[in-house]
Amino acid sequence: VQLQASGGGLVQPGGSLRLTCAALYSLNAMGWYRQAPGKQREFVAAITSGGSTRYDDSVKGRFTISRDDAKNTVYLQMNKLKPEDTAVYYCTDMWTNSWGQGTQVTVSS
Repeated sequence: VQLQASGGGLVQPGGSLRLTCAALYSLNAMGWYRQAPGKQREFVAAITSGGSTRYDDSVKGRFTISRDDAKNTVYLQMNKLKPEDTAVYYCTDMWTNSWGQGTQVTVSS
């Protein structure tokens, strides 16, 4: 597995989590997607090699994607979490279309 995602868990509405995606190689443009039960996988956030970012409107202002090229790691800081953020979150190398194994995020009281 070349992309290892971690950091998911159970959190109350309004809480925060930070997801981590560790790569076994130098990072390209990277992204986070998520898939809720019964729904298609959807885009969450992406970051280019130069650090430019983009977000889905549903997470804009609450989530922040960042990267540490020295550690070959991408992060997704998730704040003000809502129940509708509940999903399995996947990181992806958007250049090679490689995917990590996913990490479960559950937002519930």
